[in-house]
Amino acid sequence: MSPRTNTAAPAGTWQLGDLTVNRVGFGAMRLTGTAPFDHGVPRDRDRSIGVLRRAVELGVNHIDTAAFYFSATRSANELINRALAPYPEELVISTKVWPGRDPSGAWWWASPAQLRGQVEENLRQLGRDHLDVVNLRVPPSGRTGSIGEHFGVLAELRDAGLIRHLGISNVTSEQLTEAQAIAPVVCVQNLYGIGAASEERALLRRCGELGLAFVPFFAIAGPGREAGPVAGDSEAVCAVARAHGVSTAQVRLAWTLQQGPHVLAIPGTGDPDHLAQNMAAGALRLSQEEMARLTWPQPAGARRAVAYGDPS
Repeated sequence: MSPRTNTAAPAGTWQLGDLTVNRVGFGAMRLTGTAPFDHGVPRDRDRSIGVLRRAVELGVNHIDTAAFYFSATRSANELINRALAPYPEELVISTKVWPGRDPSGAWWWASPAQLRGQVEENLRQLGRDHLDVVNLRVPPSGRTGSIGEHFGVLAELRDAGLIRHLGISNVTSEQLTEAQAIAPVVCVQNLYGIGAASEERALLRRCGELGLAFVPFFAIAGPGREAGPVAGDSEAVCAVARAHGVSTAQVRLAWTLQQGPHVLAIPGTGDPDHLAQNMAAGALRLSQEEMARLTWPQPAGARRAVAYGDPS
């Protein structure tokens, strides 16, 4: 295997507004501990810093994070700042607001008036004067309602220079339309992977038609979500993995990337070996027959609510 296949380059690039990013990026959630959102065993700080620096060495220039990514003694934003500041000019850091956690870890959801404080919290932690991309992360209970008031506040912060580009997360197609009427949207960050519901497949296609990046979360973990991949992949996934001599996680990631050139992956890990495998997945090419075998529909209504806590 060529050394190039272990970098982010083979998967190609996409535009987030005026920012060019490699399609294989990095998600920071798992840097903070074995159980990212509780008081589980924290990851070794130096190891996490090393993973971040190695990711950038391998060509990652898109890192997804959030101020609420913290465990008892680790904060993802603090680790990113420690590892990578002063930041490379080409590095794009995206974050998300609306969910929040108090110092003890309890979840809360920001009112429109509180969004500026969440944006400023990310600025302070990352040591930035502006944020490259801010995603409005919609709560599960908000997927049937308007996001206009919250998104309008972010549009004002963009106009004020605190934010460069805006995205939305955990949304419906109707909410994308609503947001676009308020301000430009550069990306949609939603649950997606093998077995994705028909509504998510349709939204992915729509983003491609509009020239927007589609950024799946839990593409590898699937129903395991924050806890990580569940045991026992389907026989179809295992068979494809055996045929290529790769892991099932790499198959899941490659399948996701092959959904379209506008799809950006943000696999997260605190393990340097897993990082190398994630990078290599960007060079894995599945055949049309393999793609079809892995693309199976879910019954209507099978999409599970996915978000961090939901106090409503």
